[in-house]
Amino acid sequence: MNYGFIIDNRKCIGCHACTVACKAEHETPVGVNRTWVKYIEKGEYPDTRRLFSVMRCNHCAEAPCVDICPTKALFTRTDGIVDFDNRRCIGCKSCMQACPYDALYIDPDTHTAAKCNYCAHREEIGLEPACVIVCPEHAIVSGNMDDPDSEISHLLDTQPVTVRKAEKGTEPKLFYINGDELSLNPALSRPSTSYMWSSQAAGVGHYARFAESRLITGSEVVRPTSESERVGRSRGQMGDVEPVADEEWMSASGTDERVLVPKGAEDAGMVNKAREVLDENVRRVYDVPDKGVMWGWPVAAYVWTKAISTGAFLVVFLPLALGFIAVDDATQWWGLWTALVFLFLTGFLLVKDLDQPRRFLYVLLRPQWKSWLVRGGYALLVYSALLSLMVASEVFDWNTLQGPLRWLTAVFAIMTAIYTAFLFAQAKGRDLWQSRWASLHMVVQSLAAGAAVGMVIAMVPSSAPEWESFLRMLLPGAVIFNLFLTVIELFGTHATQDARRTMNMIVAGRFRIWSWAGGVVAGHVVPLLILWTAAAELWPLAGVLVLVGIYIMDHIWVRAPQLVPLS
Repeated sequence: MNYGFIIDNRKCIGCHACTVACKAEHETPVGVNRTWVKYIEKGEYPDTRRLFSVMRCNHCAEAPCVDICPTKALFTRTDGIVDFDNRRCIGCKSCMQACPYDALYIDPDTHTAAKCNYCAHREEIGLEPACVIVCPEHAIVSGNMDDPDSEISHLLDTQPVTVRKAEKGTEPKLFYINGDELSLNPALSRPSTSYMWSSQAAGVGHYARFAESRLITGSEVVRPTSESERVGRSRGQMGDVEPVADEEWMSASGTDERVLVPKGAEDAGMVNKAREVLDENVRRVYDVPDKGVMWGWPVAAYVWTKAISTGAFLVVFLPLALGFIAVDDATQWWGLWTALVFLFLTGFLLVKDLDQPRRFLYVLLRPQWKSWLVRGGYALLVYSALLSLMVASEVFDWNTLQGPLRWLTAVFAIMTAIYTAFLFAQAKGRDLWQSRWASLHMVVQSLAAGAAVGMVIAMVPSSAPEWESFLRMLLPGAVIFNLFLTVIELFGTHATQDARRTMNMIVAGRFRIWSWAGGVVAGHVVPLLILWTAAAELWPLAGVLVLVGIYIMDHIWVRAPQLVPLS
């Protein structure tokens, strides 16, 4: 058995019967959908055309949501259906980042992930999915694709079909007959100011609670003040209005119409597609509510605290391992305790970001080993245990144990520093996170953070001059290398339109002031000038600025890719 779907756009009339039947069958809460219909309009009255695209889970053969789920809450059945068990879900929202099709959501009632599961309970008793039964035009076809006599196999053999984002390598099993790229690709249709849900700025489902609290207190959620806010589709998290920035839209012809094309893009095909969009006057007139930013400030903060924890240990370990300077006991103690304190904060932030925090132990007790959230969880656990042993060895003078234990702790410190790069790489829905430099970048960032904290602490009178000189050499080197990697990741070659759009958002769009003034100038350039030109009394300020700059860039790096629509 290998179940799949076909949406026959020759027949779909956009009646939303599938959406309603799905909500009734699964008692889906208001504001979230397992199946929905997206409307795209082309042309100008009276020469117009409306396109309908049924959106839902693609039940991928290589489902990234299954690979990233840490607790096997998402799993692929033997019949090819990607199903879920909300009793195991911890609400980490990793699956939502991994899905390139925006098919998952957080149920506001259960606080767990949910999506289309092909009405598996109906299939088990020989019934078709509710959406298939209710469709008045038989525009939705389901069935076993491995059965040559099934209707879906016949259509696949005789009709040209389209899938969404085939380049992701997920092998989706949701096929479209007469699928229009302008409808299936969210970047190719400009939002209308008046389509259903276009004013929903605070998100739905997971974030609807905050929107309700804002309404209760009488404060405004959206205050459009610029043309970009009126034209763009507002989106945000926790009350932050995130309109599509003016810099993300540019004129692709001599008219006043604007279309989504990253500034400075050298991709001629992208510009040509923009002109085609303008010529056809394509606009999105009906869509589902925004889900908001799933990984917010706690995730950015945990990346930051993890860098400080691992860096604080590694910057003390390096001179001890290489033996080129003496490191006094006081310095070794601050390294250990700083690492432990910030590791505790890292664990706290990880649990805080879960929608089911009471289930956080499921990551360790019910692991799905392909997930880098599980591997990272065990790396954090072992690293914390080794740090505790290091403290014990110092207290009880286990001198023979300290050498091997220090090296083993350094190995797990590096693993703890870089595992997040692999976790973000598993999030296939966010293209900018698919960076080949991310692992190296996180190691360098950890060294910069550790040296920055060391620079602040090392300025006490008891600090050894050799240690100060080492930090003054290490911190500028790490900052320069970190800046170099940041430039490569932002201005290097980006293979996809979503990645280029995100990059433009950071360097020339809504994040440009924070990234340039905060991340680059205040977090990199000014500390280097202080270290090279200022008196020693100002060196701790350089360390503080480096830490602030690292957090700003982490926040932008986590948030910006999530503002690109996936459906």
